[in-house]
Amino acid sequence: MNPNDIARSVLRWLMYVLLHIFVARHLVLFDYAFCFIYVGAVLFLPVEINTTALLFLGFLTGITIDSFGNTLGLHAIPTLLLVYLRPIVIRYQLSQKLAEGRFRISIKELGLSAFLSYTVLLVSVHHIVLFFLEAGNLNLLPYLLLKIACSVIFTTFSLILAQMFSR
Repeated sequence: MNPNDIARSVLRWLMYVLLHIFVARHLVLFDYAFCFIYVGAVLFLPVEINTTALLFLGFLTGITIDSFGNTLGLHAIPTLLLVYLRPIVIRYQLSQKLAEGRFRISIKELGLSAFLSYTVLLVSVHHIVLFFLEAGNLNLLPYLLLKIACSVIFTTFSLILAQMFSR
């Protein structure tokens, strides 16, 4: 990675985190759909990033969101799981692109179907862990599952919009 790629990645990470802190954390649709756009900060990092750096950035992202939301590690745990699973998902779902050489994770380079399968899978894992940790029990399981499904759709739609409006 050259210095321009590193600077671009840092600015993109900062954009997603600040967008969540100042705008997206206040977006709630009908008390079911929550927007966690900060997951884009780690989902769209370069593919060739070191695993240790990826885990560090995942923890930094989660703990930053936790510190601004006063949630004491609630976002750090699912974000760490997301960055742990990210290379595995890339290896299995995007193996053809990996064989072709260097690529960015974006709608433009992957196409909509590959981008959606990558994004929906990892966002679903993140949201399932996040909402089950938040709930603490399974008393309201139907409400919890509806909340997870609506939030996955809302977050994925927000990430697609962010991808369309960024260069």
